[in-house]
Amino acid sequence: MTAQQDPNSIPRAPRMMRFRRSGSVLPADAARRQGEVTHLAFLALGGRDAALEFLNLPDPALGGRPLDIAVASAEGAAKVTQAIRRIAGEGTANQ
Repeated sequence: MTAQQDPNSIPRAPRMMRFRRSGSVLPADAARRQGEVTHLAFLALGGRDAALEFLNLPDPALGGRPLDIAVASAEGAAKVTQAIRRIAGEGTANQ
């Protein structure tokens, strides 16, 4: 920049977009349960699509959406873990 240049006349790069968080942040224990159940579902149910389908669709046997149940309490996470293992066991029995 020369001494005669006005600093306000220098073109600036556009500002980066800033994203706002939607909703609230999960408490650490709820986030841990969510991660553990999701990881188990990915491994046991045959990949991403099957895991996401199971975790996000209501399950009548569990009484709701498995991911919500797992995040809500340690007991809920245990029930969802048992359901994942049961489903995974049924899948291997057919092979």
